[in-house]
Parts: sequence; structure tokens; C-alpha cells
Amino acid sequence: MPDTATVLDASQWMPLATDHEARARAFGDPFVERRMQGRRHPIEDFLFTYYTQKPGQLYRWHPGADIVLTGEAAQERTGWKFYRQVETVQGPGYELDVQAFAQARARAIEFARIILSRTAQRQGNFACFGLHEWAMAYKSEVNGIRHEYLPLRLGAGGTDAVVESERIRCTHFDAFRFYTPQAVDLNELHPTRETQPDMEQPACLHANMDLYKWAYKLSPAVPSDLVMECFELAWDIRTMDMRASPYDLGDWGHQPIRIETPAGKAEYVRLQKEFATRADELRLRLLAVANDLPCAE
Repeated sequence: MPDTATVLDASQWMPLATDHEARARAFGDPFVERRMQGRRHPIEDFLFTYYTQKPGQLYRWHPGADIVLTGEAAQERTGWKFYRQVETVQGPGYELDVQAFAQARARAIEFARIILSRTAQRQGNFACFGLHEWAMAYKSEVNGIRHEYLPLRLGAGGTDAVVESERIRCTHFDAFRFYTPQAVDLNELHPTRETQPDMEQPACLHANMDLYKWAYKLSPAVPSDLVMECFELAWDIRTMDMRASPYDLGDWGHQPIRIETPAGKAEYVRLQKEFATRADELRLRLLAVANDLPCAE
């Protein structure tokens, strides 16, 4: 156990774990219920279907590195990945095995350091207006649409007209890869997985949603309160992203951000800047966790 480790007894850490689980279940339980009933939600399912962390994993509370948990309830962590038992003056304790984690997740840690640090150093592009979602629905009469149960707000022809009249400069590969074939060459940039570290920028909605991905990929080294802040940011961004999309979400109680109009563009940029400010802080906190982890031998 490191000399700098903080030892928490059950009365100190169990309320934190309980509060975290309730916070996470508020998002995860409705998703699980919908899945059991065969229902879908175009906004609220996304963080559990696009990303690989499942609700049960999100519900688990982790304190991060250099925190030792004691008490009978902590004993279950002997079966949790990357935890180890240590001795304290209060008896057996359980903490993150930092060296084992760093060894096993070396590639993910290094990639996270690169993505997070390079993105933080760039200027944001606040002139994309969410057109990636429109490019994914371009020429839908030929290709169909990804969300086949959602109507297009402007219809197929109106959607195509918006795509053809706007300047599209998406920097995010994981959005660009879902473009329809006819939309690919309309994007001024051609991001790839290989160029991702050089193209991610801090205004991008999808790059900022992906902070949640890096948070759970670096768990349990990332404290769960930070994971949830990243999750909640991604949740809010997803809501705005779909409101600015070509889909009609009226049946789900959401009014559109009409990015095909000057007023809609202005609203989009205002919200995008608010999210970027939130993301900037979270990105630096995640980067600090990644940088504090030892390099694999």
C-alpha cells in the first residue's frame, strides 16, 4: 500500500457507492426496462448501445487510485478485476492494483494520453452545425436511413437539399464512417482512424461525447464521479445532437434545432460552446488520471 494512500472505512465509502449507483441507475434502469419490452428510444439508448460499457458496469462505484476501502462490504472486491488486498491498521483493505492495470491496459492508456492531450491543445471548430447526422441520411430514398423508425423532418428531398447547400467539414472519424456513400465526397475532410489523433478538436460533439468512452476505458483508475460527469455530458450532447439532426423527434417531446436556418445555427453554436467548456475541464481531469498511471514495462 502506498504511503500516500487514503484509507476509508465502510461508513465513509459506502454512502458514496450507494449515491453513485442511484445516480447511474436513473439512466440505466429505464434503458434495461425498454430492452426487456422491445422498445427503443432514439436519444436515451445511445450511450448503452453505441458505447461498450453496460449498465451493470456503470453502476459499480470505484474510488480511483490510492484509495483503500476497508470493512466487510469491501471484501467482494477480491473478485473485481484490478483490485488487490492490502493490510491496514484497520485490517484487510482493497485497492486498485495500479501496476497490474497499467500493464494490462498499456495501449489504451497511451492512446488516451495522445487523444486527450492533442485535442486539448487545438482550437475548436464551431461551424459544423451538426451536419454529420444529415450526411448519414443523405439520399435516403436510395440508402434508407439509420433510424428507420424516425421520420425525416424535411422529408428525403428537403434533407438532401440541406446537405447539398451547406459546407460540411466533419473532423470525427466515428461520425464520418457512417456517411452514406454519396455524402462521403461532400465532406471537405476525410478523417481516418489513423489520422484521428491529428484531427480531433474540442468543439466536436462526438469527440466530447467520447470523453465518456475514455473515462470507462481507464476505469477503475478513473473515480466514478468523473465517469458520471463524462456520462452526463455525453447524455446532454446526444440530446442536442439529435435535436439538430434531420429527424422529427416530436413524439419523444423534443423540439428541433433548425440548423438549416440562421436562428438554428446560432442556437447550435451557443449550445456547442457550452458543451465545449464543460468538456475542456473533464478532458484535463481525465488526462491527469492517464498521466499519473505508470508506463508499462
